[in-house]
Amino acid sequence: MAAYQKSFRLSTRGNCHVIEIHRQVEQIVRESGIRTGIANVSARGSTVGVTTLEYEPGCLADLRRALDQIAPPTSDYAHNARWGDNNGYSHLRSALIGTAKSYPVIEGRLGTGTWQQIVLCDFDDGPREREITVTVVGEP
Repeated sequence: MAAYQKSFRLSTRGNCHVIEIHRQVEQIVRESGIRTGIANVSARGSTVGVTTLEYEPGCLADLRRALDQIAPPTSDYAHNARWGDNNGYSHLRSALIGTAKSYPVIEGRLGTGTWQQIVLCDFDDGPREREITVTVVGEP
């Protein structure tokens, strides 16, 4: 059993900014030398998410519209009242999407589908610098 870990940083715009990170994750999996195993993708922060979707404008718009219905940015949140900020919705969105996901590594490559791209979603109310850590564990 072997393990490999690498992090990278991205600047985001916030407000449901969705960035494809699939290529960076694929590169780290290749660098790892792991042939069979698991790749975990984890973003640091309580207002960020990691998920997969078909990375195209229609799907991105649909995701934003769904999140606006589930956790609207204009709603009254107890978090906002407690801390005097206005990003309660972004914490809720992060909790719903999750900050980490794992994917199979098959024959040295990510085991994702043709239209399944890994994305980072920044739900906060402004620009942020985000750190993403990819941990690959398995057999070389």
